[in-house]
Amino acid sequence: MTALLRQPEQQQPEQQCEPQGFNVAPFAANKRLQVVTLSRPVIEAFAAATEQWPLQAIEYKPFLRFAVADALDKACDYTLGRQLLAIMKDRARGAFLLQFEGEAEGDVAEFNVKLSTAVSHLVGLPNFDAMYGKYYARFTVRNEDSSDSYLRKAHRRMELHNDGTYVNERTDFVLMMKMAEENMEGGDSLLLHLDDWQQLDRFYHHPLAKQNIRWASPPSKKVDYKIEHPVFFEEDANGKPHMLFIDQFAEPANMAQGLYLHAMSESLESEPNCFNVRVPVGSMLVVQNHCWLHGRDKFVAHQGLSRELLRQRGHFTR
Repeated sequence: MTALLRQPEQQQPEQQCEPQGFNVAPFAANKRLQVVTLSRPVIEAFAAATEQWPLQAIEYKPFLRFAVADALDKACDYTLGRQLLAIMKDRARGAFLLQFEGEAEGDVAEFNVKLSTAVSHLVGLPNFDAMYGKYYARFTVRNEDSSDSYLRKAHRRMELHNDGTYVNERTDFVLMMKMAEENMEGGDSLLLHLDDWQQLDRFYHHPLAKQNIRWASPPSKKVDYKIEHPVFFEEDANGKPHMLFIDQFAEPANMAQGLYLHAMSESLESEPNCFNVRVPVGSMLVVQNHCWLHGRDKFVAHQGLSRELLRQRGHFTR
């Protein structure tokens, strides 16, 4: 647990710079979330620069992922990476929805993986995703499913949570990209900033807030160990709490822990400051994992329902 529980480095976000080839604007429903829109010329330049690298090469050679990230940053005169990192390191914001003008051409799925790879490596470094066996995971939500977690359950709300609760790698950020969808209605992403949770103090100052709780995962996650850590496992540079919680994978050891976690889940699910975000196909939502909770609204049933998602989870390197 050393890597998970280490204190974050005491460093300031990188200085803001004038965007070149993209713009940044606050999301209408919540101004903490920033909407980053890449211009069509940037996308065309990025596609041309990365065409030489097939996806298999990027998967096999980790250093190529940084070259892919550099190609995107170069197309923006090296202003994009600084802007994205500044957003992520600013607790008052800490999240962005990245989209682009026009449409991807050629192999759209491969382009999407490349674009998400560029963004994740401008922000930090993705962890290995055991569920998919790569530095990213791709999975599909369908109308009917027999999986062992809520990740693919289309007809129920996936409750608010943090990622990385059951692994021993630090998970500073989560990237969620919509690859494709058919016959979709509903299923919006749900977001809640920790500082907007009205009952935060009640749970942060609770006697069990810093007590170790055991966390595990079902077989589909392919993580064969259990770990222990508190829900509020550290504070940031300004003394504000960082959180690691998910209702599905906690294994409370006694009545007190069980009731504490149950009350916390009920409070989060009834929080009026939670808001919906509809992520367009080809766009991605990136959040600072320890000060944002995320979830998913339920879908409207349809026999042809299908949504493919891509996920990357990782840690900051700067």
